[in-house]
Amino acid sequence: MSKQKAHSNQDWHRQDVLAEIRKKGVSLAELGRHHGYENPTTLYNVFKAPYPKVEKIIAEFLGTKPEAIWPSRYVNKGVSKFSTTTVSTQQQVA
Repeated sequence: MSKQKAHSNQDWHRQDVLAEIRKKGVSLAELGRHHGYENPTTLYNVFKAPYPKVEKIIAEFLGTKPEAIWPSRYVNKGVSKFSTTTVSTQQQVA
């Protein structure tokens, strides 16, 4: 993984994730089985939709955080969809 890619705001490409896992000597399916997932394809769902549990497993295995691999999924983490400012403005109008 290049330094430029590692600091980018783009999600890692799925093939980059899989290559980094393979470089450590296992497949994604093997990593899943090691963590109790009986279906070897379960972890592949992480490439189709957010899957926090699996994101954490992969990131820890690669020695990083899920936010580094999938930054688009963590952009607004911890920020409420409803701003207190918006609520205050609505209350003043009413």
